[in-house]
Amino acid sequence: MLAKLVSLLRREGRVIDLNDFDRIVVVGDTHGDWEASEQIVGEYLGARTAIVFLGDYVDRGGYENSKRNLDFLLSAKLSHPDRLFLLMGNHECYFVAPFAPADFWEALPQREARSYASVLALLPFAAYHRDYLMVHAALPKLTLAELADVGLGSEAWQILVWGDWVETSGDLLGYDPLTGRPKLGRKWFGLAMRKVGFRKLLRSHDPSAPTFLYGGKCITLFTSKFYGRRELGILEKGRFRLEKL
Repeated sequence: MLAKLVSLLRREGRVIDLNDFDRIVVVGDTHGDWEASEQIVGEYLGARTAIVFLGDYVDRGGYENSKRNLDFLLSAKLSHPDRLFLLMGNHECYFVAPFAPADFWEALPQREARSYASVLALLPFAAYHRDYLMVHAALPKLTLAELADVGLGSEAWQILVWGDWVETSGDLLGYDPLTGRPKLGRKWFGLAMRKVGFRKLLRSHDPSAPTFLYGGKCITLFTSKFYGRRELGILEKGRFRLEKL
């Protein structure tokens, strides 16, 4: 399975155009909640519907839950390569930028961990539909074409998969002293969104973030029972709505 995924993801690229779909179902961090993942794929996947998972599939709820969730999603990607999309989160990149706790990665045998890592390093960074851009965490000040060329481990990559938005004025506000996560303010958000050419951002990553920031232009979703939030974003006919799972 993993070898087939490498070939598939290399063809797919880092930025996914979803404008041919009538409906997009956007899923926040699942973090081992395989029941949520299986329910979403079973209930929402359709001929004119794409499902986008925003990253962070492992490392909460214990090793077994994480592995079952990740294996299900990778298998579903192979079964529905043109309708199901898995974006890269920071928890897919333990071998790029190690972090703790990492119960899934630390429990895996080294050889198996390397095999997973070789696949997950190829996941796309972003997807878009009409006025909406989807990423895992935050957004560097880059054009859409430049996003596709971001290097793993670079400063722009750290913002994409580790960045936090803060409801305050300002640009780059600094880095969290404990986690090193970049903190970005309203000014950065406005400049980055104008640069990339979209009006609204759908992301996950930070379970403490309010669902709507910056006048509703930055929307944070979480879809994991391990964080007490199981919500989906639905894009349909140019409009966004929130649904509870």
